[in-house]
Amino acid sequence: MTLAHDIAGDGPCVILLHSSVCDRRMWDPQWDLLVDAGFRVVRPDFRGFGETSAPTSAYDEARDIRDLLDRLGIERAAFVGSSFGGRVAQEFASRWPARVTRLLLLCPATRLLEPTDDLKAFGAEEDALLEAGDVEGAVDLNVRTWVGPAADDSVRESVARMQRRAFDIQLAASDVAADRGDFHLGEVIAPTLVVSGAHDLEGMRRTAVFLSERIEGAVHRELDWAGHLPSIEDPERLGPLLIEFLGEPAS
Repeated sequence: MTLAHDIAGDGPCVILLHSSVCDRRMWDPQWDLLVDAGFRVVRPDFRGFGETSAPTSAYDEARDIRDLLDRLGIERAAFVGSSFGGRVAQEFASRWPARVTRLLLLCPATRLLEPTDDLKAFGAEEDALLEAGDVEGAVDLNVRTWVGPAADDSVRESVARMQRRAFDIQLAASDVAADRGDFHLGEVIAPTLVVSGAHDLEGMRRTAVFLSERIEGAVHRELDWAGHLPSIEDPERLGPLLIEFLGEPAS
């Protein structure tokens, strides 16, 4: 299948990978910024999010991204991944390192660490709400947990709409197991910046430190104003960091 996606602009390619709390619409604040800066920008919806249907057979998100880039004729790109999208980006950069020119991980998740107590508590509460049929309660829990204090009400409403859309797709679908490939962070060769938010859960902040220590040459930067979704919480403050890191992508 082909992931639903948008593509615009000319120049070096940047692929934007969304959080599992959102879909590709989370990158609206960065879209014109990157196109105007001279990049060719691609943003897909993962399976079960936005305009992409839920999986019906075993799937691998990183392979889905590779297949999308192949269909678009894009050999190499800079990757910007938020949360779950950061998890997929690190796996792609480990499995197909020559295809990644730069790697920016915003409050990333990872498969390489056991969840901390705060992440387990969130997951248990979300599961209980969904099992009880309280989808709105689960949406509210996600917004309260993952949207930081710099965001205004319009951002919270936008995240709620995206999260509700994901629940609507996923809860109506059959349970399908993922079949994700192995990966090793030591294979990453792209210049890497790992960003964390001071107001994010402890487990996510630990993940950022872990990844920055295990990807050779990676730099870790914590944003004192950010929660888990800095790209939408305060795009004006994140924009300069994004452009600075992507400003002269390797060709």
